[in-house]
Amino acid sequence: MGVESELVHVAGHITLVLLTLALLIAFIRLCIGPDQADRIVALDFISVLIVAYLAALSVYTGQKAYLDVAIAYALIAFLGTVALARFRERLAKRRRGGEDTHEEGE
Repeated sequence: MGVESELVHVAGHITLVLLTLALLIAFIRLCIGPDQADRIVALDFISVLIVAYLAALSVYTGQKAYLDVAIAYALIAFLGTVALARFRERLAKRRRGGEDTHEEGE
């Protein structure tokens, strides 16, 4: 093992540990809230951290398959976040007493 290879190995290990800690902290934010919007943002942040974790794992292990999984997960997570945000918006409209009408162009 060369010096560069050892450096990549140590940096990868530190990165994976820090991303795991960030995931745990974001999961705590997801659980305690305090608002529904905060939970949606925390869930989106967890999705971003998972994509970063998969990318770092790909570099750490040298397997490119993790990048394919990261791309697919990012697309699905984006759609999930948009769906949750739209659901939250419609729920807020109903609570205010407004009608849930579709605008032209939707």
